[in-house]
Amino acid sequence: MLTIKVLGPGCANCQKLAELTQRAVNALGVEAKVEKVTDYGKIMKYPILSTPGLVVNEKLVVSGRVPGEAEITTFLTTALMDA
Repeated sequence: MLTIKVLGPGCANCQKLAELTQRAVNALGVEAKVEKVTDYGKIMKYPILSTPGLVVNEKLVVSGRVPGEAEITTFLTTALMDA
């Protein structure tokens, strides 16, 4: 199972990233837990300079922008292969 975290204060871009991530998870048909992390202290545990951020299996894969669904799918499949 993948553990996915969307890092950010809940802004429009953070919500968009969460939606795209959930769509990618659904399209792949994999078991995953998608969690929104809005607590600044918890966000700062990752090497992130700007939000939104996407963490897959405790690895920061993107920050400061909203990737497309295809790119998110690539992040997820890479994490599945590394597991």
